[in-house]
Amino acid sequence: MGGKPVGGPAPDPAPLLEALGAVLDPELLRLSLTHRSYAYENGGLPPNERLEFLGDAVLGLVVTDHLYTTHPDLPEGQLAKLRASVVNMHALAGVARGLGEGGLGAHLLLGKGEELTGGRDKASILADGLEAVIGAVYLAHGIEIARKLVHHLFDGLLAEAPLRGAGLDWKTSLQELTASAGLGVPEYRVEDTGPDHRKEFTATVYVGGRPLGGGAGTTKKEAEQKAAETAWRALSEELGTGDEDTSTES
Repeated sequence: MGGKPVGGPAPDPAPLLEALGAVLDPELLRLSLTHRSYAYENGGLPPNERLEFLGDAVLGLVVTDHLYTTHPDLPEGQLAKLRASVVNMHALAGVARGLGEGGLGAHLLLGKGEELTGGRDKASILADGLEAVIGAVYLAHGIEIARKLVHHLFDGLLAEAPLRGAGLDWKTSLQELTASAGLGVPEYRVEDTGPDHRKEFTATVYVGGRPLGGGAGTTKKEAEQKAAETAWRALSEELGTGDEDTSTES
C-alpha cells in the first residue's frame, strides 16, 4: 500500500479487498485508510475525512432505500429507528472488525498517539474508516457497485433491524420498562480503574433497590449501556415482555 503503519510493515491489502468483494486502486485505498493523525504526522497528507463524508451519505441512502422498500407500511419514525439500529458507530465498528484478517483496524494508517492509545480498535475510528472505504468504492465504481458492497456488509444487520430497536439506547429502553412496571427510575453506580489514558469503567444498575445488571467498558457511557442491556433483558424475562418490547421499540 506504499506506507508503513507505526510498529511494522503494512499488511497485505488483498485479504481486505477480498472481504470487501471490491477492487480499488492502491492509492485510493490508501487514502480511505489514512486517519488524520497519520496525515498530520507525515507532512499534511490528505486524510480520509472527505471520503468518510461521501461514504456516510452513500451508506445512509442505500440503507434508507432498502428499509423504505422492505417495510412499505412503516411510518417515518419507525423507519428512522430501524435505520439508526444499522447506521451507528458501534454497528459500523462491528462490521469493520470482521473485515479480513485482523479486521479493518489492521490496515489503518494511524499516527503514533492513536497507535499507542488503542486506535486500531476504537469504534469511532473503525466506523469512520469503513465509511471512507464505502466512499472510495462509490467514487471508483458508482452507486450500483457501492450498493452491492453495502448489502454485502450490512444485510445481516438489516435483517436483524426489526429486533434491534431496544438496543438503540438501552438506558432509555430500561427506564421505559421500569416506568411501565411501576419500579421507578433505574440508578447507576460506576467505578473506574486504571491510568487516565486507559481507564476501565464498571457499572451496576439498581432497579427498585436491587442490583439487576452490570457491565464494563472503556467509557462510562459504554459501561452503563451494557449494564442497562443486562438489566433490560433480565427484567423483560421476569415480566414476560421481552420479545414484545423489543419489536415494539423497533
